[in-house]
Amino acid sequence: MSSSTPSLLSFLRSSYHDIVPSSTTEADVPTLSTTLFPSNKYTEPEKIELSQWLTTSSHLVDQSEDVAKHTERLGSLDTHLATRTTLLGSKPSVADVALYHSLAPLVREWGPDERTGEKGYPHIVRWLDFVQNSPVFGLKFNTEGFEEKVKIELDDVRFVRKPIDAKEEKERKKKEKAEVLAAAPTLNGTSTSRKDLPVRQGKPDTPQTSTAAAATDNPSKPTKKEKKEKAPKPAKAAPKETPLTPSLIDLRVGHILHCTLHPNADSLFVSTIACGDPPGTDNTSTHEPSGQIVRTVCSGLNGLVPIAEMQNRKIIAVCNLKPVTMRGVKSAAMVLAASPRVKDGEDPHKAAVELVSPPEGAEAGERVYFDGWEGEPEGVLNPKKKVWEMCQVGFTTTESREVAFDGDAVEQLREEGRGKGVRKLVTTGRGVCTVKSLKGASVS
Repeated sequence: MSSSTPSLLSFLRSSYHDIVPSSTTEADVPTLSTTLFPSNKYTEPEKIELSQWLTTSSHLVDQSEDVAKHTERLGSLDTHLATRTTLLGSKPSVADVALYHSLAPLVREWGPDERTGEKGYPHIVRWLDFVQNSPVFGLKFNTEGFEEKVKIELDDVRFVRKPIDAKEEKERKKKEKAEVLAAAPTLNGTSTSRKDLPVRQGKPDTPQTSTAAAATDNPSKPTKKEKKEKAPKPAKAAPKETPLTPSLIDLRVGHILHCTLHPNADSLFVSTIACGDPPGTDNTSTHEPSGQIVRTVCSGLNGLVPIAEMQNRKIIAVCNLKPVTMRGVKSAAMVLAASPRVKDGEDPHKAAVELVSPPEGAEAGERVYFDGWEGEPEGVLNPKKKVWEMCQVGFTTTESREVAFDGDAVEQLREEGRGKGVRKLVTTGRGVCTVKSLKGASVS
């Protein structure tokens, strides 16, 4: 931050001098949202997120941070703001003001390409313009704070990003992988391509004579033996089919960090969930406020579960279903929930739904499995094999509201004599997963 940039407290006092007294300290800043925006109520998860964004704003002005990390922070923030008006979605907060204070001097120096170019940050620019002009925030520009707004040319858009096409993205990754394999050096730096193998030199061409004539001219020379035909190689045995088992399903404890309404679908929530994935895992990103590796998950629970129950809580996630794009948002997992078994003619959308909860103290990423069905899950379930669909029939809740698997309810397991009865869903710490009140329910 340059020497001419006012401190955050000076900026707050200059814009809200009637509300923010001179006695306000840095420690008071996280609590100012309700003072600055009294018509808004903030939940505990939102207050936690506000605190995390205030930390991010301080990192953005840290001169000691390396360029790569700084660029990563800006990229994550731009992605976060792509579908949001404010940092919390639609609610204004002191975090927006603090982040504006950190970013305004930076954006002021950006050229057109950094703002709206192919590798720019257009959503940050759009958000910043909203904050400095919206009467909701009511920022003041004078000698005590920033002397003027950041000048933004709304019509100067250098690059329009098109939505990512799932098929094109898959083909691109496939092509890149093939190019890498083709260019990769082999053992001892030599290529194993058949084209590079040495070809045996033959003898110089000689006039051909019949076998009979050769035998007459040189009777002592034996005739050349004919080559024996090679026996065909036996066909490779077909790969052994993996027996059906619920352990093929990757069930884990997940931590919902944030949940919002889907921008294009009234029935869907979009949740940011930490599932214990290592950095670089496919279909994950870094949650900027917390630094955790997260998945974006769409769930059809809007109207069935209050959004307040989807904030800052532990759930059970199905983590190896094939990712699907739901109304423009790619979903990389599924939230496990219980609902009453619907009788013929009943409306399934009017039934109560309860999220499956892990035992107290379970950590995000902890493996979850049905007792007696231990085993390693598949990387990604093959949709054609219908493992999830066949096993889910046995997912249920007991009279004591514990989540369980009834193997005898699965036709294939029952016919093979591998049902094992009802087995509880437990974590590696042996705690049992439960629901609030539903008994004999279906879980999916």
